[in-house]
Amino acid sequence: MRPLGFFVVFFLTSISTLAERITVLLDGEWQIEDSVDADAVPRNWTHHVPVPGLANLAQPAFVDVDRFDGKEVLWNRIRRKVIPASTSLEGQGISRQSRNYFWYAKSFRVPASKQVALLRIGKAQFGTAVWLNGKKLGEYAGCFSASYFDLTQAMDWSGENRLIVRIGAHPAVLPESYPAGSDFEKNLWTPGIYDSVSVLLMDNPVIETIQAAPAITPPQITVQTKLKNYGAAPATTTLRHQVKAWKGGQRAGQSMPQKISLKPGEEKTLTETIPIPGARLWSPEDPFLYVLDSSTGGDTVSTRFGVREFRFDTPTKRAYLNGKVYFLRGSNITLHRFFEDPDAGSLTWNETWVRKLLSEIPKKMNWNMFRFCIGPVPDKWLDIADETGLLIQNEFFIWTGRASGNYKRQWDADELIRQYGDWMRDNWNHASVVIWDANNESYDPVFGEKVIPAVRDLDLSHRPWENSYNPPAGPDDPVEDHPYLFSSGRTGNPFQVTSLENMSGSGRNTVTPSGHAMVLNEYGWLWLLRDGTPTVLTERVYEHLLGKTATGQERLALNGYLLGGLTEFWRAHRNYAGVLHFVYLTSCYEGAYTCDHFSDVKSLTMDPTFADYAGEAFKPLGVYLNFWQPNLKTGVERRFTVMMVNDSNEPARGNLVLTLDNEGGEAVARVERKFSIQPLGQETLLLDLKIPDVAGSFLLKAAAHAVNGSGPTLSRRRVSLQRE
Repeated sequence: MRPLGFFVVFFLTSISTLAERITVLLDGEWQIEDSVDADAVPRNWTHHVPVPGLANLAQPAFVDVDRFDGKEVLWNRIRRKVIPASTSLEGQGISRQSRNYFWYAKSFRVPASKQVALLRIGKAQFGTAVWLNGKKLGEYAGCFSASYFDLTQAMDWSGENRLIVRIGAHPAVLPESYPAGSDFEKNLWTPGIYDSVSVLLMDNPVIETIQAAPAITPPQITVQTKLKNYGAAPATTTLRHQVKAWKGGQRAGQSMPQKISLKPGEEKTLTETIPIPGARLWSPEDPFLYVLDSSTGGDTVSTRFGVREFRFDTPTKRAYLNGKVYFLRGSNITLHRFFEDPDAGSLTWNETWVRKLLSEIPKKMNWNMFRFCIGPVPDKWLDIADETGLLIQNEFFIWTGRASGNYKRQWDADELIRQYGDWMRDNWNHASVVIWDANNESYDPVFGEKVIPAVRDLDLSHRPWENSYNPPAGPDDPVEDHPYLFSSGRTGNPFQVTSLENMSGSGRNTVTPSGHAMVLNEYGWLWLLRDGTPTVLTERVYEHLLGKTATGQERLALNGYLLGGLTEFWRAHRNYAGVLHFVYLTSCYEGAYTCDHFSDVKSLTMDPTFADYAGEAFKPLGVYLNFWQPNLKTGVERRFTVMMVNDSNEPARGNLVLTLDNEGGEAVARVERKFSIQPLGQETLLLDLKIPDVAGSFLLKAAAHAVNGSGPTLSRRRVSLQRE
């Protein structure tokens, strides 16, 4: 949820008024200094930094601002024998810098006096403490959710206010049992206030949170409103809600007014249902949004939402959007790894860049879903996902694998429950957020036994929970699968691409053989840096595939080709409710474990081979040419298997054309068959092709031309024709 009706605006200091509420946005340039001690408030301020942003954007720059070795990456280096096994794994990790804290400062005035003033810090890491006009107001340990502080008693309503925010310079300032981010493949950890900051001015009673949970049969929303009287006197009010279209403002529904009385300091939570007759449903294909305007007379909040339902079903092993089977296609974003990319700069908070990343490119790639993997995004990202029509698997920042040797994690379950609840509160009104993801590739019963049961019912939309390599926590919760076929290349026993022809496409989820719906949200193990250099994890893989003398361009060409084919393969067998490639955006530099597919991340220019092959592989009408042999004999007739899937709710029919094209693009052999696939169905066709008596390099191409389609879907295999 975006609590208290706050909508993010990037790098802008402004004042906006919504009925009785005034929002003073504090984004922009702040002062910043550092310290070793937690109580060493700076006396001199000589650096400045953008908010939202990270401390590595400060000017003048601070030395070693990112330098921290996390507990998990230390264990990874021990396992790879890069560092001694005796290296300490106590606490969150080892700091490589001469500071423990950063201090942020901002001066501001307010335009009017109100009964209540609250500070909202969208997200900051690592841990937050706040002072206003010299008075300490409190601390918050969360790194991935919004923190709130009561400014009322310390506020100078007629003069200038001095706000100071202290954050940890690295995760080790927080207890080991608290979540501060855990990642075996993240080398740098950058602190910062990385989401918007605002001062909220209201009269009593205050609307603390709003949840608008939609249903489609009948179309309506359940509205849960949490109110608080911050005053010393009783407060009597009337609570009203009205629904309108986000664009155009047409009225769509309203509640019955409710009279409410609150004692001094009292909180009340009220739940009611508002019908929305004839509601237009939200989907990636039609991301229609509504706004809920809520008022107490002393406070007014606007909450944006979409009318949609999303669930998984264990008997059918499918995902359902608005009551219909919906196949998920997409990729992953690991934003907190991207923070350490040399080219990241302030791109994360550049709205034009983010909209291209989340809207323009995904549509070209035929993606309808992302997993925001091991780390949250700024609020604005989810606003854009709501508007552009993306489904989001929202993952909390925990990846701890399996305890081994001297590596282990012992979480404070109560703290996890508090922070997961706050994280849900910040996100539960986003139409785009359809899956809560408790962790990544972790084996720990605390999530299924304590955390998820404690927080699941907070979400009135009843979203499914994904619990990584732990057993699913609910009867219809999905499980993830990460069949990294090419990872075997690290050990001298490389995966043979030709093996795909005889594989069933069932993956290898032996960790959680639950029979639940599965989401394939990582596969490949083929990462390359943006210049085609192998990453830490793939150097030996590409030696096996291409030899030691291959160029960067040759590796990139093979990378896109293989990932396109793997995507076709996993989709064709229909064993997954969704197929999400790993990874669309992450960090890329010498020493990185993974990388994305941008040749230029600043302009978001994608590697052309990946964009071509993966873009075809993710089309709703999917085509998989089940042939991976490097050679074909000339002068013989050969039968080829082509598997097709239709992700649409409409039937697909047309012609499937199989050709053998020479290097000039001319077809030297051709066969054609009609196809007809039921909605959400699949079909396998067998085509006999006479191989000509011509030696050389060719492209075997299956092209599905659908009636009324926007263009053919291609599946292509490189092959050499050889005479006996």
